[in-house]
Amino acid sequence: MNIHHLELFYHVARHGGIMEAVRHMPYGIQQPAVSGQLLQLEAHLGVKLFRRRPFELLPPGAELYGFIRPFFEGLGPMEQRLRTGADQSLRIAAPVMALRDHLPRVLQAVRARFPRLQLGLRSGTQPQVESWLERQEIDFAITLLEGQAAKGLQHEPLLDLPLVLLVPKASRFRRYQDILEALAGESLDEPLVTVGPSEAAPRRFREHLEGLSLEWAGRVEVTDLELVDAYVRHGFGIGLGLSIPGRPADRDLRVLPVEGVPPLRLGAVWRGAPTDAMSALMDILREHVGRVTGSGGPAIDRRPGR
Repeated sequence: MNIHHLELFYHVARHGGIMEAVRHMPYGIQQPAVSGQLLQLEAHLGVKLFRRRPFELLPPGAELYGFIRPFFEGLGPMEQRLRTGADQSLRIAAPVMALRDHLPRVLQAVRARFPRLQLGLRSGTQPQVESWLERQEIDFAITLLEGQAAKGLQHEPLLDLPLVLLVPKASRFRRYQDILEALAGESLDEPLVTVGPSEAAPRRFREHLEGLSLEWAGRVEVTDLELVDAYVRHGFGIGLGLSIPGRPADRDLRVLPVEGVPPLRLGAVWRGAPTDAMSALMDILREHVGRVTGSGGPAIDRRPGR
């Protein structure tokens, strides 16, 4: 059997269809090429492997997928094990604030244990990080956690982050309730400065407002929470942010806790069994979170589903 055809079939079976497989492939390939090569695979085997619409694995396809799946899912961990014999590497994605203010100290301690550790660091939005993990472009991420981890991913919660609104010190708003009353009375002229709607914080806040039958129409959209503060300081509106332990207070801004909204959960996410360097990173990260929060450890509810 053609190994490339098997790889294409693996992605189609894993993602539930040819179009979904094309969107998640680790390299560029067009839908007609995938369809044609899978037809060749079925012709070679003399059986139909799956129903196209709606997608469904047929018994021969389910048997083949069960056989090849451990091989393709094991390629990432095998790469890590082979690399461990030479120079270890860690490809990490995290918010800008974590990369700048926290990870330098954490990674210094990791490199003290693994002097030859090679690092790749990148920042990205929550959807980007999820996509990079899915495509195995990174090994480890610090990001907001929602629901259960995707198949093949492990995660550990680190910190709960309450939602807050940020207003200039000169603002007429001194309580969160004042802003809700202005929204209800249609007297709020300031737009909401926030990250994109696909991220967890604005989505959670929008759902909260919808539950109160309120809508915040005006919006200034930025790419990172770091930019929210800057644009609020310059008078562009009211910012939606997160209360982050250890972060110095901004003298020009007033922080208004958003009442009635559960905090967001920041955590670590990785694929497969952790390498020795990754395990060391997690140990040091837990200690760092404990120092920052003053709790001696991650101050979170670890019950399942929380």
